[in-house]
Amino acid sequence: MKTKFATLCRFGTVGAGNTLIDFGVFFLLTAVNVPYLLAQVCSYTAGMANSYIWNRTWTFRVKKKVRGQEIFRFLLINLAASGITFLILYVLQKGGLSLFSSKIIATLGGMVMNFIGNRLWVFQEPETNS
Repeated sequence: MKTKFATLCRFGTVGAGNTLIDFGVFFLLTAVNVPYLLAQVCSYTAGMANSYIWNRTWTFRVKKKVRGQEIFRFLLINLAASGITFLILYVLQKGGLSLFSSKIIATLGGMVMNFIGNRLWVFQEPETNS
């Protein structure tokens, strides 16, 4: 249980970094008049690249060589999480919520899917007897 909590804390730390990258790129692009949905795709991709590197090496401490199957699974999970954030962002914007509030809520929605998918399917931890 202690190991799972530590993993969750590491995931949260990496997620905070990913979110800073995502928000930074998103609001930089929207500030220069890039449409918000295109900015979302670009900013999510930047955060996703950071996520793969840090979650693989630090959060889930994968020692095995990178395999195509792992990258494929990571991309599928992130595509699903991106779809969720994209949909939530779109719906909240159409509903009149501020861009900042919409972005926060959409990001939180995607994070749940991302953690579950990465933990259980992409970066599976080896079984321990603890």
